[in-house]
Amino acid sequence: MANKDHKDAEEVEYAADTQGKVPGTILPLMMPPSLAALSESELEKVKRRATLKLDARIMPCMVLMYIMNYLDRQNIAAAKLADIEKDLKMTDVQYQTCVSILFVGYILMQVPSNIIVGKIKAPGVYICFSMGLWGALSACTAAVHNASGLMASRFFLGFVEAVFFPGALFYMSLFYTKKQYTLRTAILYSGSQLGNAFGGLFAVAILKLDGHHGLEGWRWLFLVEGAATIGLAIILAFILPNSLKSLTGFSEIENEYLLWSFEEDQGQQDNADEVSAYKGVMMAVTDPKTWLLMGTLYSIYIVGAVTNFFPSVVATLGYSRNKTYGLTAPPYVLCVIAMIINGFHSDKKQERYLHIVCPMIVCLAANIIAVSTLNTAARYVAMMLLPGSFYSAGVVVLSWVAGTISQPSIKRASAIAIINSVCNTPNVWGSYLYYSEPRYLTAFLVNLAASVLTVILATGTRIYLRLQNNKLDRGQDTGRNGPTPAQVAAGFRYTI
Repeated sequence: MANKDHKDAEEVEYAADTQGKVPGTILPLMMPPSLAALSESELEKVKRRATLKLDARIMPCMVLMYIMNYLDRQNIAAAKLADIEKDLKMTDVQYQTCVSILFVGYILMQVPSNIIVGKIKAPGVYICFSMGLWGALSACTAAVHNASGLMASRFFLGFVEAVFFPGALFYMSLFYTKKQYTLRTAILYSGSQLGNAFGGLFAVAILKLDGHHGLEGWRWLFLVEGAATIGLAIILAFILPNSLKSLTGFSEIENEYLLWSFEEDQGQQDNADEVSAYKGVMMAVTDPKTWLLMGTLYSIYIVGAVTNFFPSVVATLGYSRNKTYGLTAPPYVLCVIAMIINGFHSDKKQERYLHIVCPMIVCLAANIIAVSTLNTAARYVAMMLLPGSFYSAGVVVLSWVAGTISQPSIKRASAIAIINSVCNTPNVWGSYLYYSEPRYLTAFLVNLAASVLTVILATGTRIYLRLQNNKLDRGQDTGRNGPTPAQVAAGFRYTI
């Protein structure tokens, strides 16, 4: 009885937090009269037109930002092939530390930053401001003269870049429904892969400035890409909207459709004042779904750490520097195609589990090839398959997070940041696995094991969510970790 009384008290407290402060949180999700008056074909036209306009406003900006985010983060890999180690008199361990230390700052800032994003009224402006700041820090890297300076620069770059990715995931969840989110996450992620694909080619062009004004080519690399980032940040700040309610350039009926569609999908409105920031973090931390999804994504990110050394791994094929840069592009182009197809199909079928497991089976096969042979053709096939497989699975897991831990909105923001920050820790320790080239045996054996673990944890997540859906179908209480009262009233079910 004591436990029951305690649980009832918690539910009363939660109801006070989620409803008492926000009258009308549980919504009668009825279609507005202006939309109800439309025929089915007319409503479909409004839907297509409004969604297309929203995509045109948000997604190109997000992709551009992620391209620059990745270029500024990963240009150290291109700088290595341009003799940054030699010029700064660095050891291999010092270089590996410079790669990994970025992620220390990156991990530390994600949760505080996403709490800010979840509470402020201008998340778009906030993300653009951080973009300009990381561009400035990247440009300043051109001025370093020793390993210590490079380490400091990389740490603070990671600290500021931490704003973008979890912030972008939450930002997109303010505009897109669960049925739309996976494809948009795949499109967002395509920015990082386009940065990977063409970063090497950009590097080839920029490194031709080697010696101009007495600067080494790798210094020009940091300077040019950093300056470009600052310029784009200023432009994008005037384009990105801050909420569905502040959209401009849309007709009244298009605005009404977007608001109604989002509220119907969520089961309630997003409201930053629904619960406190501290309570949102605690709700995320105490939810088993956070840890199941974190474990699944963590295993994928262990494999994903290979991207930090991808030019070096491809270099073991024995080609010249410029050819190596060129050979890094096709795997990432294939990756973009695979992610978008997998994301589109996952949204269309409203299925997540198989869209994670199937790509990871391909990833498992690619790691087996990498472990088994030094044959040039076979290893390049493995390199072609790796990014497309683990990134395709990763974007579906990220959409699973946003759709599963969806309300209150500050809980969603906190969960996204907590999961992403913890899951980036393999980028810190994973860099030390890439030794003893050309085979990199330790790294690829760890990647192989992580691929198997991903399948196991995704299966566990699916079983847990299916059990929760069964409870909801029977009208049973799922507790404080389940959907909010408004979502239950609206018939919410987890996508599995």
